[in-house]
Amino acid sequence: MYPKEAEMIDFSFTEEQELLRRTLEKFAREELAPGRADRDRKEAFPVEQVKKMAGLGLLGLNISNEYGGNESDFVTIGVAVEEIARGDFNCVLPIMMALYAGHAVGRYGSDELKREWLPRIASGEKLLGVGATEPQAGSDLAHLRTKALREGDDYVLTGEKNSVSMSNADVFAVLARTNPEDAPARGISVFLVPRDLPGVSVSDYRDFGCRSIPRGQVFMDDARIPARYRVGAEGEGFRIFMGFLDFNRILIGLKCLAAAQESLKETMEHVKNREAFGRPLARFEGISFPIAEAATLIEAARWLAYRAAWLCDRGLPHTKEASMCKFWIPKICSDIIHRCLLFHGHYGYTDELPLEQRLRDVIGWQIGDGSEEIQKIIIARELMGRESLPY
Repeated sequence: MYPKEAEMIDFSFTEEQELLRRTLEKFAREELAPGRADRDRKEAFPVEQVKKMAGLGLLGLNISNEYGGNESDFVTIGVAVEEIARGDFNCVLPIMMALYAGHAVGRYGSDELKREWLPRIASGEKLLGVGATEPQAGSDLAHLRTKALREGDDYVLTGEKNSVSMSNADVFAVLARTNPEDAPARGISVFLVPRDLPGVSVSDYRDFGCRSIPRGQVFMDDARIPARYRVGAEGEGFRIFMGFLDFNRILIGLKCLAAAQESLKETMEHVKNREAFGRPLARFEGISFPIAEAATLIEAARWLAYRAAWLCDRGLPHTKEASMCKFWIPKICSDIIHRCLLFHGHYGYTDELPLEQRLRDVIGWQIGDGSEEIQKIIIARELMGRESLPY
């Protein structure tokens, strides 16, 4: 029998989350959006904007109050990421890197390491980058080759990291192999590697999009760091890193959605006012139907992302949902923004409008944090079990 009173699912934000959303919507519109295009053209990191975000507590959302943070639940973090991305898609990445600091150092680091780094990251004084990918190890991180050899109270790191977002960071969280005798994933540890350490050098890429946030390579040539800069025990690095990927993939979906939502909003205004053949473009089904389809996809994707964050908050499995967010949302968002660009005609193809930048930026996140194909493998494994599949 069905219960007489079934509990309705609550799809609303709390009062606090809604207040945060409105506050950040205003901040993003007034403080981030005006300089977005100029920063992109000049490839200029948003220094002042990051300081202001730190002042709002946005770099401490996964760092405890004890270390100067503003630790929040994952749905609240999603709200913050979505609203910031509306103003400037690229201003989200410093937040995401600070979230990783809270996850890795906050959960697994020594008290000494927490005291040294977390307050400075939460305040924006120091920026964190993450070094995982290598020339021969992208999605296959278990087979990375960077080595960290123990020598007394130090480790000596040798290797190369590619696709390091925030290559301008002050310190890098680097995955390195500490025990080549262990099984691939079990022999990896994570270290904090300061940028100014002897033996560390950085080379930036010239990227298609996300130009205000530098991405590049970090080289370590016998770079010596104190053993206390190891995060967690030896051999825990792979588990620490993978433990953050699920939630990070949800955030990637939400920031891409923000770019698509803003593009669709601008496009609806455009087609209601631009006329062709004596009537507004919106009166043509060839325009209004794709807009209706885009709005439907955005709505479905947005609640997929927030449901995944909701599962995360409750400690429930969410790997499948996170990978769905990662492979599907950037894909549909790039398609939606592309369509919006075309509906603006030749002006949409210029940098006078934000559409071309949003399209370039979102495409990058069809790659970062695992390709579409990798996400589909993860989803299939979660649905049917590894033993049912050949991979």
